[in-house]
Amino acid sequence: MNGISPQLQNQITQFQQVQQQLQNVSTQKVQMEAQLRELQRTLEELGKATGDVYKSVGSLLMKVDDREALRLDIEDSVETMDVRVKSLDRQEKSLREKYQSLQETINKAMGNASAVAEQ
Repeated sequence: MNGISPQLQNQITQFQQVQQQLQNVSTQKVQMEAQLRELQRTLEELGKATGDVYKSVGSLLMKVDDREALRLDIEDSVETMDVRVKSLDRQEKSLREKYQSLQETINKAMGNASAVAEQ
């Protein structure tokens, strides 16, 4: 990074950090969305089930006696997961905007730096 101003070096570092954060948030969001879909499918199947229903508890399957309590528990999990996904979506959008802004700033500075070097 010789010949690059300390301010531009700082912006490049920020850009890399934002890029990493954006990647992490996007990964988390994809995982949460998959978990949300799984919970929603579980609710659908619970509504269709006519026989015994079992719930996974650690490495055990336990027979569920109170289906309504189970349904309410799953619905609560769906609601919580939905809130988390929306929060991650807002974070992702904010980071994307910051990423694009830093990218434009760096590109302009690099363009100006090459124009000065060519003179």
